[in-house]
Amino acid sequence: MSTISQSHARKNILTGEWVLVSPNRLQRPWQGQVESVRPAENLRHVHDCYLCPGNQRADNHKNPDYRGPFAFDNDFPALSPITDVEVVSGGLFQNRSDSGSCRVMCYTEQHNKRLATMSVIAIEAALETLCNEFTLFDQNQAINYVQIFENRGEMMGCSNQHPHAQIWATTTLPNEINKELREQVTWHTSHGSQLLVDYRDSEIKKESRIIFVANHFIALVPYWGVWPYEAMLLPLRSFAAPDEMKPEEITDLAITLKTVLSAYDKMFDTSAPYSMGFHPRPSDGSLHPEWMFHVHIYPPLLRSATIRKHLVGFEMLAMPQRDITPEDAAATLRNYCL
Repeated sequence: MSTISQSHARKNILTGEWVLVSPNRLQRPWQGQVESVRPAENLRHVHDCYLCPGNQRADNHKNPDYRGPFAFDNDFPALSPITDVEVVSGGLFQNRSDSGSCRVMCYTEQHNKRLATMSVIAIEAALETLCNEFTLFDQNQAINYVQIFENRGEMMGCSNQHPHAQIWATTTLPNEINKELREQVTWHTSHGSQLLVDYRDSEIKKESRIIFVANHFIALVPYWGVWPYEAMLLPLRSFAAPDEMKPEEITDLAITLKTVLSAYDKMFDTSAPYSMGFHPRPSDGSLHPEWMFHVHIYPPLLRSATIRKHLVGFEMLAMPQRDITPEDAAATLRNYCL
């Protein structure tokens, strides 16, 4: 367990920002909001689910009677394929033209499954499909970044509980990617090595924040993590994009995802909510020797299945703050990965 009992700040080396760590914060009594937890649906097929096989979606498209992964263009995309917005590049009211494409990928035809409960083979199939989706967008010269992500659970704003991911391909680099790119380029220029390779190797030596180790991937609680039980997945062989994974690495990523997400379920005794995203290199056509592919997992739960971490007040107005040290969080999660 952590020996640090005083408040202190830690630097997020991927963004250059600081995080306040308050180890004694959880001792305060809680009389705030308690979320309701609805029983998980246990039906393989739900007749009014827009993502189940054979069902009609909200825009009247009908899903095929698919088995396994199924990808399609988002019926209500956040990005327009073409924009003719008047660009204002100076002064107080600046804007830019942001366009792109949004896709949805169902992991499986089974409505009552999720990554934590799917078989490793089924997760492998889903990952292979996501890699293919990445490649298609990556080869599009108009696209500069491909963000693959999943919002799981009502607490994270998920509008449909059918197991699925989203792929948003943008013509510009998003904010978080710009930060990570800047810090990785700076480190690579000054040290001649990859930032996340050096960080990964240092974490392996320290061991205190490691959650799970597979043959080709490790999972850890980042030194600078904001969310109480945040996790980062890193490959043990450096590569920059998901479509560079070897078959055995896809298998290990599937095992690592299932292990960590199942640990959240067991820890909180619920179908745990989270946001998860892959961070590949930019798709701008440039070589990116500084970049290593990695996965972020942000579960919001803090004390129980009904009490979440809220990023409000000081977190919104000053800097992020966490209530438990990453070392304590990792020690707890390790027990549920066994």
